[in-house]
Amino acid sequence: MRYVILPIVLALVALRVGLRLRSRARARSDVSDLPTSPRSRLLRSVLPSKLLARLSATGGGIGLVAWREVRERVKGRVFRVGTIIVLLAVAAAVVIPTLNKGQEAHEHIGIVGSLAVPQRATIAAIGTAIGTRVTMLEETSLSRAESGLRAGRLDLVVVDARRLLVDAPIASTDTSSTALLARAVSSSLSLEDGLEAAGIPPGQAARLANPAPLPIGSLQPAHHKSTAKTTVLYGLILTYVLLSQYGTWLIMGIVEEKSSRVIEVLLSTLRPGQLLFGKVLGIGIVAFLQSALIVATAIGLGAAVGSDLLHGSAPLDVLAILVWVVLGYAFYCWVYAAGGSLADRQAQVQSLAFPLQLPILFGYIVSLTSLGQGSASTLVKVLAWLPPTAPFAMPTLLALGQATWWEFGLSVLVMIGGIVLVARVASFIYYRSILRTGGRVRLRQVLAESSA
Repeated sequence: MRYVILPIVLALVALRVGLRLRSRARARSDVSDLPTSPRSRLLRSVLPSKLLARLSATGGGIGLVAWREVRERVKGRVFRVGTIIVLLAVAAAVVIPTLNKGQEAHEHIGIVGSLAVPQRATIAAIGTAIGTRVTMLEETSLSRAESGLRAGRLDLVVVDARRLLVDAPIASTDTSSTALLARAVSSSLSLEDGLEAAGIPPGQAARLANPAPLPIGSLQPAHHKSTAKTTVLYGLILTYVLLSQYGTWLIMGIVEEKSSRVIEVLLSTLRPGQLLFGKVLGIGIVAFLQSALIVATAIGLGAAVGSDLLHGSAPLDVLAILVWVVLGYAFYCWVYAAGGSLADRQAQVQSLAFPLQLPILFGYIVSLTSLGQGSASTLVKVLAWLPPTAPFAMPTLLALGQATWWEFGLSVLVMIGGIVLVARVASFIYYRSILRTGGRVRLRQVLAESSA
C-alpha cells in the first residue's frame, strides 16, 4: 500500500504547484482578455477574477463551474468539520484495536521436582493452543514455589508431575488464561501418567496424549475469504456515505442557486448543459478527494501503528469497490441534479432527497445482510443487475464468491448504459425546470409539457 500512497501524494503536490505557477503566469493576461460585457461582469461577481482567469483557460465553461464547486465546498465549514470528524473516527477505529496489541497473555509455571522433556513439550504446546506464552521456571523447593504464587511471580505450579497448585481456587466458569491452562495441563499430565503406568514409554505416551488432529472436510468448496468480506464491508459503508452525503449536497447546491437567483447569472453566460455537468463534476471531485483522504489516513495510520485492520485486504475486491463507487456516483449525481432542479426552496430538500435515497438504502441493507450471512439470496443476485442497486450488490457477490469476473464486467456495461440513459433524462428535466420559480415543479408537469 505504501507504494500506492506515495505516487498519489506526489501527484497531488505536483498538481498544486502546477496550478499555482500557471495562475501566476496567466492571471493578468487572461483577465485582461476576458470580455467586458454585462454578462461577464455578472459572472465576475460570482467567481473571483483570479479563479475565473485560471479556469477560463483550462476548462471552459464546465471547468469554471466545476472549480467553483470545488472551491465553495472545500471552503465550507460543514465540509471541514465533517471531514475532521470522519478522520477522527477512522483514526480511532485503526488505533484503538492496537492499544492491547502485543499484550499477549504470559503464564509463568513453576516446576518443583522432576518433569520429563515430553511433558514440558506438552505444556508448551498447550500454551500455544490456547493463545498464551508459557515460561517454565525451576523452583528449588515447594515452599519457594508457594511464595511465588502468593507474590504473583508464578501463575501455576507443577509438583512432581503429579499435582498442580494455584493461588486462588478456579471456578468452573473461569475462562482466564490461567484457568484454561491449568485445566488443560491437569488433563494432559493425568493422561500421560496413566499411559506411563500402563507400561507405555513417556515419549509414546506424549504422542498418544497429543495426537495430530484429524482433517476436517466439507461438502461445499470454499467460496470466499474473510479478508475479502472485510474489504467489501468497508467499501459498502464508504459507497453508502458518499452517495448519500454528496447527493444531498448536489441537491442543496442547485436549490440554493435557484432560490437566490444566482442560476440566472450563471445561465446568462453558460449553457445549461455546461452548468449541470460542471456542478456534477465539481462535487464529484470533492467527494473523491475526501474519500482518498480517508483511505490514505486509514492506510497510513495502520502502517504506522502496526494495525491489522486492513491487513490482507483483497486487491481485486478493492479495485471492484473503487469501480462501483465511481459508477454509483456517476449514476446518482444525475438523479440528484434532476431532483434539485424541481425545487426552489431549501425546505423542500429533505422531501426530495428521501425518495431518491430509498434505492441506496435498500441496496445497502440487503447487501450488508447477505455479507453478514455469508451467502447471497436471489434478491441480491437480481439487484446486482439493476443500476440503482448494483454498486452494493455486485461487490457483495464477488466477496461471497457467487459472481464471476465476466459477470462483473457485464454488470458494469449495464450500469454504463443506465448512466447514459439517466443522464439524458436528468439533463432534459434540468433544462425544463431550472429557471422555474414560485413553487415546487412537479415531474409530471415537465413530462406533460414535453409530450405536448
